[in-house]
Amino acid sequence: MLEMIIRTARGQIYTMLQPKSRKLWEMKVRLLGDSKVEKLKSSFVSRSRMSLWMIRAVTILLLWSCFVHLMALGEMWGPRLFKGWPSCFNHNDLSMAAAEIKSLPTKIALPPKRLYQNNGYLMVSCNGGLNQMRAAICDMVTVARFMNVTLIVPELDKTSFWNDPSEFKDIFDVDHFITSLRDEVRILKELPPRLKKRVELGMYHEMPPISWSNMSYYQNQILPLVKKHKVLHLNKTDSRLANNGLPAEVQKLRCRVNFNGLKFTPQIEELGRRVVKILREKGPFLVLHLRYEMDMLAFSGCSHGCNPEEEEELTRMRYAYPWWKEKVINSELKRKEGLCPLTPEETALTLTALGIDRNVQIYIAAGEIYGGQRRMKALTDAFPNVVRKETLLEPSDLDFCRNHSSQMAALDYLVALESDIFVPTNDGNMARVVEGHRRFLGFKKTIQLNRRFLVKLIDEYTEGLLTWDVFSSTVKAFHYTRMGSPKRRLVIPNKPKEEDYFYSNPQECLQLLDEPLRVF
Repeated sequence: MLEMIIRTARGQIYTMLQPKSRKLWEMKVRLLGDSKVEKLKSSFVSRSRMSLWMIRAVTILLLWSCFVHLMALGEMWGPRLFKGWPSCFNHNDLSMAAAEIKSLPTKIALPPKRLYQNNGYLMVSCNGGLNQMRAAICDMVTVARFMNVTLIVPELDKTSFWNDPSEFKDIFDVDHFITSLRDEVRILKELPPRLKKRVELGMYHEMPPISWSNMSYYQNQILPLVKKHKVLHLNKTDSRLANNGLPAEVQKLRCRVNFNGLKFTPQIEELGRRVVKILREKGPFLVLHLRYEMDMLAFSGCSHGCNPEEEEELTRMRYAYPWWKEKVINSELKRKEGLCPLTPEETALTLTALGIDRNVQIYIAAGEIYGGQRRMKALTDAFPNVVRKETLLEPSDLDFCRNHSSQMAALDYLVALESDIFVPTNDGNMARVVEGHRRFLGFKKTIQLNRRFLVKLIDEYTEGLLTWDVFSSTVKAFHYTRMGSPKRRLVIPNKPKEEDYFYSNPQECLQLLDEPLRVF
């Protein structure tokens, strides 16, 4: 077939060129005579060579065209026509390649940008630990959205007790943060150059907003400042938006930022998945947020179970921080009011009384426990499978986040979300934000310990006033409805600090609120 095509092509080219060459030769012979025949011969030879090269070029093009058409036919009818032909690839290879392409993550369509008249730029400096800052970020995105301003990626606290130098991009996926919320608010990584220069020259306004404020405060008092100064810097942002009394769209946006917009970096997410996988391979696991760390004890003044040297050390630490207003603290009184984290000994008694299997894996989501192994002995004796991220992973796995408390806390956060049971021993920011996130994920079991009730009961048991059976049954009965099941937030007018925290129970974003309480 190929030979026939080539012969036909050559014949057509020869036919086109040959008559013209003959006529040219005869005409030139007549006009110039015999004396110039030799010159014409040489001229004809050179032209013949050119014709030959042209024939070759056209032949190559035709061959290439035939090859391409044959390949196309092979794709269509290959299984029937070329079944016996040798090939450098087979259809299994093609199928595998197609499967690999299908397995690749599909590109997620970005939400359309929200178009609005920009009223100015909002800079934010968060304060506190990871989860305190997380809630503040959600609030400030919401505030920026409803003031129609451009938000600059928040700056994280680097001057608190933890002294963590981590930037936003070291903990959260900053590109996802910006793109996933772009249909609500415009977020930039930094100010435009012109405005950045103004900030460097001090031509902007800085202030802390009033705590527990509603949206009218931001619309009526904060927005005029943004319009006047073009750039406003809010330097303290924790608990600056009210828990209750806000429009549903405001509350739902807070949820969207928290549960969708704020993703940890791929490196932290991957490490979290590894820890969960290691734990899952050995069965169910409980995450214990044992907030019995030096900073918590020093600043709360809780020293129950500490020896005199430890009590003195905690007091010195509290006095070393001028910004901590409360210096003289009655530890026992605070404990009886339920304002101290449970000790490892109290935690061991409580978990046992609740009927937690002694062989369950208990993952400690916390920093270094004050008192070390000595204070942990009662807990590890009662529950021998106590683990930490440092015992589950190789030291090199944690190199990137070592000495970065917020990144370490992010890892604990991810493991806590996936646990079968989550038990916080103190009502801090991580306890509350994780509790709310687990509610959002389907009311996953979170045991909300009542410390005021427990320490009274524990003291009675240790003093011999209660038998173990009475102690255990009382603990179980009291916490029967405190397992993360659906409930309404407690609203206390004019006392926002005492009412239920929005991020521990974002009821506007949850389902099943009208169903009966579930027991897990």
